[in-house]
Parts: sequence; structure tokens; C-alpha cells
Amino acid sequence: MKRSALLVVLCLYGGALQAAPNNAQFLKLDTNHDGYLSQAETSVLPGFDSAFKEADANHDGRLSPDEYIKAASLYDRARAEKYLDDSIITAKVKANLLASMGRPSLGLDVETDHGRVLLSGFVDNDAQRKQAVQVASAVDGVTGVKDGLTLR
Repeated sequence: MKRSALLVVLCLYGGALQAAPNNAQFLKLDTNHDGYLSQAETSVLPGFDSAFKEADANHDGRLSPDEYIKAASLYDRARAEKYLDDSIITAKVKANLLASMGRPSLGLDVETDHGRVLLSGFVDNDAQRKQAVQVASAVDGVTGVKDGLTLR
């Protein structure tokens, strides 16, 4: 009898441990302590709106703890995809710079944030600067290019 009771306690405790991170975040966001999250309460998470709408299964305009788990998963996945998209854009810009400019492009740094590309480093002349900006601007997914290049 004691052994089965211990197993039940361990199972319940283990389940609570797995839910703890999401539960802690849910409780932190639930500022009015009603056991649900409104869109106003989740507005502190930038870009959470679409995850909120998709996870609100009963369309009541609020998230239960179970719905929040789904929304948090969707939100995290979207953020990871955005990071991956920026990494892909950076790689494409670097490859295109190397293909069009050759070795001078190896001294250039490329950073991407939400499709916006920052070019930095040294170029030998204004023609190389213009070429680098033009090449970066032509890459699919680039929404803007900031020229941080310096003439030697």
C-alpha cells in the first residue's frame, strides 16, 4: 500500500515539475489573478497576438493555462523561425558579396535583424561601397540595408 501511494505522489510531483516553467510564466502574466490571460495581460510579449488568437480554442478572448501552453509553444517557434530567417539572409548576403566582389568582401561584416542588414568593415573605394550595398539589397528577404562601411 505504501509503495503505490509513493508512486502516485512521485507521478503527481513529476508532472508538476514539468508544468512549472509554463505555470510560473502564466502566473506572472495573470496580473488580475483570475486564472486566465487576456490579450491586455499578454501585450508585454511583443508579437504574441497571433499565437494568442491561434491558441484561443474556444474563442472567448482569453487563454486558460492549457491554451497558454499551446500559445507559448507557437510564440517560441515563431521567434526561432525569425532568428533562422535572419541567419539565412546573412549567409546569402555574404555568399553574394563573395561571388560579386571576390576577396575584398571577406573583410566585410554582415549582421541581420528582422530582415534589416548592417554592412560594416573596410572597402578600398566608393565603388566597392556602392556595390556591396547593391548586392545586399538584392537578396531575397532583405527589407533594408544600413551602410556602416568605412573607406580605407
